[in-house]
Amino acid sequence: MPMTASTETDRPGVGEQASVRPAMSRKAEELDRTWYSPSGFFGWFTQVNHRMIGKRFIITSFIFFLMAGIESLLLRTQLAVPENSFLTPDHFNQLFTMHGSTMMFFFAVPMMEGLGIYVVPLMIGTRDMAFPRLNAFGYYVYLIAGVTLYAAGFLGHAPDGGWFAYVPLTLTQYSPGLGLDFWATMITFIEISALVAAVELIVTIFKQRAPGMSLNRMPLFVWAMLVTMFMIVFAMPPLMVGSVMLALDRTVSTHFFMTSGGGEPLLWQHLFWFFGHPEVYIILVPALGVISSIVVTFARRPIFGYTAMVLSVVAIGFVAFGLWVHHMFTTGLPTLGVSFFTAASVMIAVPSGVQIFCWIATLWGAKLRFATPLLFVLGFFFIFVLGGLTGVMVASVPFDTQVHDTYFLVAHFHYVLIGGAVFPVFGAIYYWFPKVFGCMLNETAGKWSFVLMFVGFNMSFFPMHQLGLQGMPRRVYTYLSESGWFELSLLATIGAYVFALGVLVTAVDALLSFLRKPDAPDNPWGGDTLEWATSSPPPNYNFEDIPVVRGRWALWERGEEPAGTVVGLRSGRREVLVTTLLDAEPHAVAILPGPTIWPFLSAVAVAAGFLGFIRHPIWFPIGLLLTFVGFVGWLWPRAVGGSAEEEQAR
Repeated sequence: MPMTASTETDRPGVGEQASVRPAMSRKAEELDRTWYSPSGFFGWFTQVNHRMIGKRFIITSFIFFLMAGIESLLLRTQLAVPENSFLTPDHFNQLFTMHGSTMMFFFAVPMMEGLGIYVVPLMIGTRDMAFPRLNAFGYYVYLIAGVTLYAAGFLGHAPDGGWFAYVPLTLTQYSPGLGLDFWATMITFIEISALVAAVELIVTIFKQRAPGMSLNRMPLFVWAMLVTMFMIVFAMPPLMVGSVMLALDRTVSTHFFMTSGGGEPLLWQHLFWFFGHPEVYIILVPALGVISSIVVTFARRPIFGYTAMVLSVVAIGFVAFGLWVHHMFTTGLPTLGVSFFTAASVMIAVPSGVQIFCWIATLWGAKLRFATPLLFVLGFFFIFVLGGLTGVMVASVPFDTQVHDTYFLVAHFHYVLIGGAVFPVFGAIYYWFPKVFGCMLNETAGKWSFVLMFVGFNMSFFPMHQLGLQGMPRRVYTYLSESGWFELSLLATIGAYVFALGVLVTAVDALLSFLRKPDAPDNPWGGDTLEWATSSPPPNYNFEDIPVVRGRWALWERGEEPAGTVVGLRSGRREVLVTTLLDAEPHAVAILPGPTIWPFLSAVAVAAGFLGFIRHPIWFPIGLLLTFVGFVGWLWPRAVGGSAEEEQAR
């Protein structure tokens, strides 16, 4: 229902782009007051703007990534030489548990969610997420979970059962102490954060796209995030069920996994890996969207096979849920049943291959700009393809039976996840850093970082394939000098330090660039998506005028003629345009709430219930009551409209 009236009291619609700059300037000032974001120490706890929350997810997850990297260096130092005593067996078990848990739960998924929370609203041309306070609540839950688990570790309660926490070894008779109680409780807790982000992004993508951005015009990164969020909705609840069962077995002596009480240990593996293998693609699919964004921008041409790319991402989202027994081939399951999972494990290589070939076709013959983001993409191609090939190998039951508990699996796992997550994430950091902070990262430092990371990674993990084929078991803290594994283990350790040096180069470069004054142009790479249509960094309201989309490549197809903007949204209150699901036609206006302390207090109340449960079950209803109080304050009706100062006074 396009409308041409330009007064702010009209219903929202599509109008021609205004040309009176003084009026637009006054409008921008009013929008800035309306969409204010509190500053200072106490203001930090009340912010709800999607860019602030997305930035927090990205920075916090990167800090956890650095901590996981330090843990991996300690592990590799222990394994550098045979019969080393650098770490005790207990410390080794604790470190590899914390390393795996951090990378899977506190880095990879939150990093991808943070990118989505920051970039998606800008890409689809809206001013904020659908539920800003819920967005902030999800971050506080994530932060509290991560800090609590590490605090428990520093206080002598680090978990030591592996990031997969196989029972019965993680039950109290084999793993006494509080380490695994903290692990099971915090895993349950952090899944709340993931589900919150999933709901946020699904609603925002479906209902807040700019007019004209129909489903078949959405950027591929948005498609990737949408599929990922649906995967989270279906994959996370089984893990929450499993971790709750494990916590109950340990704290109140239920018998979900205890064979002596009629429980079934394999039930844990089914619940965990029904989450665990989709988890790999929950990490990978957003990375595919990042790759597509970078490839299109630096090839300066539309993606080859847009429809095929979208369908392949959707196919990955479906097939990923049929692979969980891929991790359980050696548990004695019926051969006929296992064969179906073998077929699914091979089948998922097809849509992944479609993505690779479409990217190659897009790059082929293009006049490429070999900037740092594209280099990380090319590194991803090499590493991820190798990881995919070994994935097809371990999909074969006879081969998997031989290498299942060896370093071959360690190599495969890291080729898929570091190649499929870390390299795209670093490409995304160099690509979107000017948009987030207004500063360009140093290209020379970026190229050095890529070379060190690429060489160090392959030096570290490629020899592990051979170590696995020679029989070196994983999860062992030392080995004998007669085993013949020394040279390759030492090479892997040296490679880990080279890789870490590359990460350090990026970290230092980012810190130094952040300390500079903003100097980046609005669209330094010449990108095609709407986040580049606003300033760098964007204002709190993202867009002074909501843009209108006329094609699949929003900025490139606009040309010299303005595509138009939305008129009718009031500047004096936090209004966002709601559009129809399929064709993104203007439909309604939603009024968003402003900053408040209640999401933080609610997250603290939920944490009190979960953490108190470790000591006594009575704390769970207490935490539930406190959470109810927090939600009442959060949702208490307030008047809307008026200036930012009036809203803040209320």
